[in-house]
Amino acid sequence: MAQRPAPPTATDEEVRVLLERYKCPVPFHEVRTRFLGNIATPAMGVSPIKIVESLWGGKLPEFEALDGANELIGALIMGLWNRLSSHQERSAPFRLTRSEPRATREGLAALALMRRQELDGFIEGLFGPEQALDFPERAHRGLGALSDMRALFAATHAAVADETVPGTGTDMQTTLRLMREMTKNAEHEIHAIVLSCTRARRQILASLPVMKPTPH
Repeated sequence: MAQRPAPPTATDEEVRVLLERYKCPVPFHEVRTRFLGNIATPAMGVSPIKIVESLWGGKLPEFEALDGANELIGALIMGLWNRLSSHQERSAPFRLTRSEPRATREGLAALALMRRQELDGFIEGLFGPEQALDFPERAHRGLGALSDMRALFAATHAAVADETVPGTGTDMQTTLRLMREMTKNAEHEIHAIVLSCTRARRQILASLPVMKPTPH
């Protein structure tokens, strides 16, 4: 029997356009990592619509018609959220937003800021409104590593954005190379955290008791 084809989902570029249209204060690269963190979180009862609302401070933007709300929510959840869910598999590691900046103060500052925001988004998604959560040991170690890298990206952004801090062209090239290495390390830790949390959550769900159905 032929099956009805699934409707096409919004691409990343289409999601980006919608976020700009509705003046989302969170940049797209941070939205990606915030969603990924919320997908992987060990907290139970996660609601995708809640994380969408959090992008606008807890309440969806104003829409002129219902179609607009359906378009935005469909693009973010049926499109972006579902695509990011594939990174719960070992064979599908997550990649941070690709950027090829020039080795200048402006280029390095933009890259360092983007990476810091991406790591902030991932942590925000993992914890949500919680101040503390129980994480598997591997995820706990990964969070420590990400915290260190986040601090380095923030310090790099502050240094290269400060014109009073001296720096030669060679210094800029070295900084760019180091940030590329940190990007790879951050991706490795994010992937490890996602896998660790996903495995732990599946084990918890598998151990939950099942109630005997009541006959009618």
